[in-house]
Amino acid sequence: MSDPVAPIGAHAMLVFLLQLGVLLGLALALGRLALRLRMPAVVGELSAGVLVGPSVLTHLAPAVSTWLLPHDTAQQHLLDAVGQLGVLLLVGITGMHMDLGLVRRRGATAAKVSLGGLLLPLAMGVGLGLVLPGMLLADGSARVVFALFMGVAMCVSAIPVIAKTLLEMRLLHRDIGQLTMSAATVDDIVGWLLLSIVSALATTGLRTGQVLWSVGGLVAVVVLTVAIGRPLVNATLRATSRSTEPGVNIAAAVVLVMLGAAGTHALGMEPVLGALLCGMLIGSSRFVDLGRLAPLRTVVMSVLAPVFFATAGLRMDLTELVDPAVLATAVAVLAVAIVGKFAGAYVGARASRLGHWEAIALGAGLNTRGVIEVIVAMVGLRLGVLSTATYTIVVLVAIVTSLMAPPMLRYATRRIAVTDEERARERVFHG
Repeated sequence: MSDPVAPIGAHAMLVFLLQLGVLLGLALALGRLALRLRMPAVVGELSAGVLVGPSVLTHLAPAVSTWLLPHDTAQQHLLDAVGQLGVLLLVGITGMHMDLGLVRRRGATAAKVSLGGLLLPLAMGVGLGLVLPGMLLADGSARVVFALFMGVAMCVSAIPVIAKTLLEMRLLHRDIGQLTMSAATVDDIVGWLLLSIVSALATTGLRTGQVLWSVGGLVAVVVLTVAIGRPLVNATLRATSRSTEPGVNIAAAVVLVMLGAAGTHALGMEPVLGALLCGMLIGSSRFVDLGRLAPLRTVVMSVLAPVFFATAGLRMDLTELVDPAVLATAVAVLAVAIVGKFAGAYVGARASRLGHWEAIALGAGLNTRGVIEVIVAMVGLRLGVLSTATYTIVVLVAIVTSLMAPPMLRYATRRIAVTDEERARERVFHG
């Protein structure tokens, strides 16, 4: 009979609890401050990690930094586990709130806008990744895989931040708001699929057979999601919907999202893809009542997600930007990210015969990278594709583009006439 596994040590538990308390407390305070300054909360939550991490605390109080954030793999994994739980549930909730019916209704226009907003920044990102200085690649990272990863990072959008921005600006009821959400939904789905393929290549190598295997595995995942996942999710939700206790529905949703994440991870793809697909199945099920899942969203958005973003901030090292080469790269990457996404969405909108100001509004909205870009960056760092300097640059892109979107949207939408249908929709949305 084997000996039982020893419990976590007293000191390790103390450090873990203090890490959680300090990071969550700072993330909450700075997130509220960011909202007061009319910035996305994620900016403040990332800043919490920046303050405690190598950018600030390590230089101001190295002894305190070493004690609170020891270079101990097991200790770091405890904090990472909480962050991973948060990000998987955040992505699952995002999937639950994707309006696929809206995409179908605005299909052709949304597809053109999304296609332009995907292909141009993807191509520009890959091109940039091929010419960036070698010092920005992580040790052992293949140049082609790095370039593909940069392309994916440049082409994603962030549905949670876009939706929150449109709601706060009272634009979600507008046609342009609805179209932005439709195009962003397509962007997000394709972006996660591309991330899974590139992540698989990063771990298994860039060989023709492996590329085909990764693409085939992705197709298999989508087929299994529809053929097996949908009936399983519906059966689970039908059984739990009979319970009058909301906790049962919440627990069932968490179990499904975790199993979906485990499924894609077992197939060599990113767990966030499984979480997203499972969330979409839950949100589109006729047996779900998203109102009963509201407490889950509150806990994830208020506790688990801020911990994830704070841990993401811990891995940023802004002192890297002191190096002129890194700073120049940051400017170049930011320019490619903004111009590529904006121009691609603008061209796609104009190809759909939308007006100039509508195209500008779409470009501004889809340029919001926010939480999704941070997740992509974390995946790249974890897989050894991105160096600390490149990771810092990609997260900065997420912050800057999220800050740019509201004023640009405000400027463009003021020049778009309000229709009677939009006024009627506003009464439904806002009362």
